[in-house]
Amino acid sequence: MNYRRFLHGAKFWFWVVLFVAYSAGAVGLLMIDTYENRYRHLSKVELTSVKAQEDVRRAGASQVAAVYRAQSGVPFSSLPAGSTFQVVWPDGSSETMVIVDPTSPNGVRPLANSQIPATAADAR
Repeated sequence: MNYRRFLHGAKFWFWVVLFVAYSAGAVGLLMIDTYENRYRHLSKVELTSVKAQEDVRRAGASQVAAVYRAQSGVPFSSLPAGSTFQVVWPDGSSETMVIVDPTSPNGVRPLANSQIPATAADAR
């Protein structure tokens, strides 16, 4: 009888831990694909890739973050300072960005060594 009770409790807590771990992992990183129609024609995004200069990528990521904030349900609390998101540029390359200052036109900084060229992204 004690074995069945233990087994039932172990199953229950296994699923609870699995659900919490999955929820925490799913919330961890936001990915924004700039090939979507709402981002594709932004002036700083159209020709940007990880091969572009850092200032160009920062400006493009700032535009993407601004559009994301404007179209979210809570624009003043989405993507606050310190949050990270991954940008997939129109050519398929991607990199992870950090919000430094949400009010600045260049308030986004790329994380070091997070750039993945389009050829490497296709191989995944």
